[in-house]
Amino acid sequence: MNNDPTNLKKRIELLDVFRGFAILGIFVVNIVIMNSTFLNQDEFALQWTSAIDKTAEKILQLFFYTKFFPIFSLLFGLGISMQALKLFEKGKLSFSFFARRMLILFFIGVCHILFIWSGDVLNIYAILGLFTTLMIKRSNKLILVLAIIFLLFPFYNQVFGYIFELIHFQPETYLSEHTGETVNQIIKNGSYLEGVQLRILEYMTNIPMLLDFLAPVAIAMFLIGLYLGKNKIYTSLDTFIDRIKKPMLVVAITTNIYRVVFLFVLVKLEIFRIAEYREVLIKLMVLSDTAMGLFYLWLIGWLWYNTKWKAILKPLQYAGRMALTNYILQSVVGLILFSSIGFRLYETLSPSETLFTAILVFIAQVFLSKVWLTHYQFGPLEWVWRCLTYKKLLPIKKHL
Repeated sequence: MNNDPTNLKKRIELLDVFRGFAILGIFVVNIVIMNSTFLNQDEFALQWTSAIDKTAEKILQLFFYTKFFPIFSLLFGLGISMQALKLFEKGKLSFSFFARRMLILFFIGVCHILFIWSGDVLNIYAILGLFTTLMIKRSNKLILVLAIIFLLFPFYNQVFGYIFELIHFQPETYLSEHTGETVNQIIKNGSYLEGVQLRILEYMTNIPMLLDFLAPVAIAMFLIGLYLGKNKIYTSLDTFIDRIKKPMLVVAITTNIYRVVFLFVLVKLEIFRIAEYREVLIKLMVLSDTAMGLFYLWLIGWLWYNTKWKAILKPLQYAGRMALTNYILQSVVGLILFSSIGFRLYETLSPSETLFTAILVFIAQVFLSKVWLTHYQFGPLEWVWRCLTYKKLLPIKKHL
């Protein structure tokens, strides 16, 4: 058996399509935050009252927000398990390999935050990914039980609030001297160094959201992805997708009913103003959005195997094969569009314009990814990550 890490076996196209789809959804959500940070987002959104912008906002709420992060996380966990299984079959499975791999990803995430955009998830992925690798040899039952516990546990806010108080960490103070206007001025007119300083403050302020909202969803999806990978679901995706058709349709219908009721009814009721009830209702919404994200994957898989949509979906694989590169590239595009080093468009784009821009940028990424992969085996950041992980300079050019 050839143990050369550059020896590429036939890729599973559908998994790359899934990754490409996830990258699209992630950018549609992220560009909204790039256009107006959390500090001023609610006030900024009030000015967009046209029919097209209201429609765009409803599209974002119904079909994008909170749905693509779970998808991205599930695929990350699946990728870890698939790589671990390959190493296990070669007798080379080691914790040090994955520790090094996650450490490099963490460093990429830190660079992303400092130099490009504060909305990074790679560093939290690296930390949670390291925990996931410790679970590779654990039983399927334990993996699933932990995934359910992480996903359903309702008191993260209180737990981390207590921990922050214990260690005297006050994330709300980092941006306390800033207003929406001062942030606007720094991003649009400040120096690059001022932008770096602002990104650090933004990241520190957003740590509670990372820990009590994103991290639990991420680790739960990592573990579900690990479970699917350990059971080699990817070797018979067509059968698996057909087998879960009825449950997925039932879940999609029931969760969508709740999501619509939540968005258009519950948030306007008096019960939503009571903190305890509001937390429960929001948690159910997060679970419904997560289920919707998983339904998206099922639907793409079903269309892939059962309809002529395969030809339409297939180009997504190019962006998916370079998911890390495209994720960072999207942030670079955001930096150029919105900040002082580029077009200074911060807080100028409407919801419809951000949605349209994200789609246009992604189409360009699909095209550029296809061109790149015609000549090279990996995306540039994927190659760098791979070389550092294996501690050797690996070939990147294709042998045509």
